[in-house]
Amino acid sequence: MLLTELLHPGILESLAGAGHGARILLADGHYPVSTASGDRARTVHLNLAPGLLDVTTVLDVLLRAVPVESAHVMVPPEGEPEPPAIAEYRSRLAPVPVEPLDRFAFYDAAHSPDLALAVATADIRTYANLLLTIGVRAEGTLT
Repeated sequence: MLLTELLHPGILESLAGAGHGARILLADGHYPVSTASGDRARTVHLNLAPGLLDVTTVLDVLLRAVPVESAHVMVPPEGEPEPPAIAEYRSRLAPVPVEPLDRFAFYDAAHSPDLALAVATADIRTYANLLLTIGVRAEGTLT
């Protein structure tokens, strides 16, 4: 029995094999996970029904499991307002930098060979995609 709230075997396996600089894609329900993620990445489908599990919920659990050194978000075309999901991510990730990428730059970043895990959620918000870069655990910490 594990002493962590993160119990998904596929996610745990992927995180255990990932190291500093590896990336994790948290995809909304609109994201083309099968064609727009790295070839080496494990894909975990948590998209049982629309809206049932969103990116923020997965992010909250992951933040208690891995250190994050940076993040990227997919943003709409210039001139459109920033989606509410992005402000939510900035708040939860602070002081970690959250950098914007346009749609195609985000797809390119998600195709990186450094992508260790792609999690498909049922998030129905638009532009709710998040790409995390794993950092390092602070020296001397076990949890």
